[in-house]
Amino acid sequence: MRAVTMSSHGGPEVLQLTEVPEPESTAGHHRVEVLQAGVNYADLHVREGDYLAGVTLPYVPGNEVMGYSDGRRVVALTRGGGYAQVALAHRRSTIAIPDDIDDATAISLTLQGNSAWHLLHTVLRITPGETVIVPAAAGGVGSLAVQLAKRAGARVVALAGTDSKRALALGLGADAVVDSTSTSLAVDLKEATRGAAAAALEMTGGDTLRSTLEALAPMGRMAVYGSVSGIETTITTRDLMATGKTVSGFWLPLLFGHRTALRDSMTDLFQAVRDGELAVPAPTVYPLSEAARAHEDMAARRTTGKVVLDPAA
Repeated sequence: MRAVTMSSHGGPEVLQLTEVPEPESTAGHHRVEVLQAGVNYADLHVREGDYLAGVTLPYVPGNEVMGYSDGRRVVALTRGGGYAQVALAHRRSTIAIPDDIDDATAISLTLQGNSAWHLLHTVLRITPGETVIVPAAAGGVGSLAVQLAKRAGARVVALAGTDSKRALALGLGADAVVDSTSTSLAVDLKEATRGAAAAALEMTGGDTLRSTLEALAPMGRMAVYGSVSGIETTITTRDLMATGKTVSGFWLPLLFGHRTALRDSMTDLFQAVRDGELAVPAPTVYPLSEAARAHEDMAARRTTGKVVLDPAA
């Protein structure tokens, strides 16, 4: 089968389209004929060698696929192997797609939809009336988190780096937007949140994390799900005690082995689409052979919404 492999860590150029054997069947796993493979920031970290979980080289990246398994349309979360014509996925992280949900919507909800849902509901446990800060609001997780937070009755302050992306966030329902590149980010956030942000998502690290944490009201909660800046950020216990703020980490694979967590969130996400409460933009599609370009565009923040690879193109 055709697959994108990496034999070393490094820049996008290490991603090479090759012919490899199909993965061998494993107990408790489904064979998925891949129609679309999701591209995520985690894949960029895997490629660069600084992902939370190490990988053995050579390696086929990709943790999210949509395709057919035993004649059923499914989406699945995997531990690698997604950038290929065939992938294996554990039965607990393989979910059948309802007939009234199209392929593009299903793949867009799989990793990023589940991440947004669990960040808001499992980690932050947001309640109606709270103000929530959402970063990268035009991106895959952010664009869904804006809408899901509004659906839960929250007031949303969205972060984005360009005028067009901030306009997109407003169109998705954000109550206020802030320039994520601002040199006075903490001040801007405090003004936009009216000093009353109860919760925040964070995926950048460095000064952005510090500014977001500073903008939280006393007893505020932050959920950290990425560090795209590559900067390790230290938070002192003294600061946390003085403000009563909580910082929680989140990594979606921690839920892969849970019996019902992913199925429950996907069921609710599908229902939100049916109810017209969640609009999912059409994904940006690259041929499998252009995985390197997809990584380059994501790293340069040139993409919006979901990015996928098409093994048939």
